[in-house]
Amino acid sequence: MSAAEPPRDLATRKADALTKLAGPTADAWVATAAGDMPYLVPLTLAWLRERVVLATEARSRTARAITATGTARLGLGGTRDVVMIDAVLESSVAVGEAPDWLAEGYAERADWDPRAAGDGYLFLVLRPDRVQAWREANEISGRTLMRDGRWLG
Repeated sequence: MSAAEPPRDLATRKADALTKLAGPTADAWVATAAGDMPYLVPLTLAWLRERVVLATEARSRTARAITATGTARLGLGGTRDVVMIDAVLESSVAVGEAPDWLAEGYAERADWDPRAAGDGYLFLVLRPDRVQAWREANEISGRTLMRDGRWLG
């Protein structure tokens, strides 16, 4: 998209963001902080039941920070087609104790199954609180698609 193209309307941005989230092997940069230590890591996610599901080692900085603070920020896409999500931890569950919809849904969407990695992995289920999407500067205005956990428009 060039800056000369008109900005997408809210419905189109939402549809594009959901396509990016629901796509096979959707990858995101996951930002967390615990104390004064910010941390950024790439993880594959699954979009299940209007939630972002991540799988990571329970002992990782990311899992520890999310479970301690209850929040994370995720960025999908490149700088000229970004979806930013501020999310709240809804639940965390060891992969071996996860319900079928969660474990099988994640494995199908993410194209890998953390249950095969052995003990020590968690599923982190995150509820989006704010979602923003934009491509170029002409989409900065109106970039918020979700506020306080509710889709706009």
